[in-house]
Amino acid sequence: MNKASKVSIGLVNPKSASNVASILRAAGCYGVSSVFYTGQRFGYAKGFNADTRRMREVIPTVGVDDLLAFKPEGATVVSVELVEGAIPLPAFEHPDNAYYILGPEDASVPVDIVEQSEHVVYIPTFNSMNLGATANVVLYDRLAKSEYDRSKALIRDSRDNNNNIKL
Repeated sequence: MNKASKVSIGLVNPKSASNVASILRAAGCYGVSSVFYTGQRFGYAKGFNADTRRMREVIPTVGVDDLLAFKPEGATVVSVELVEGAIPLPAFEHPDNAYYILGPEDASVPVDIVEQSEHVVYIPTFNSMNLGATANVVLYDRLAKSEYDRSKALIRDSRDNNNNIKL
């Protein structure tokens, strides 16, 4: 996997604007090219305060009726869900072109999507995580397992102009 790899996210009826904003912030940090979502619940909530970098203006965020119908070309569908038989995230090898589908906090990824996924992954925890945290952990794991993570360029590309510290 390299920096040019493709990553998209599909959100099943996200519940809150704050979680979508957190995901958009993570999307900007981890190189996500597009975010698709079903439902309108988060649109009724006020504020995208967690999206402090205004990624919603940079990364296409598209409402759709069917997440699988909008699977990016050549992408491997990876559902992230607490499902028996799923692959634990620490053991998962991320595909170069991935379409991660995450369910809402108050429900699960629908069975038909899980059944059509090439991979189903879960994050080992003692309790279920919120949507924003789940997206951050999956995207961090992807980057941490990549070759790009091991380069000095990642530090140079990621820090803001207020940080010039070197060891």
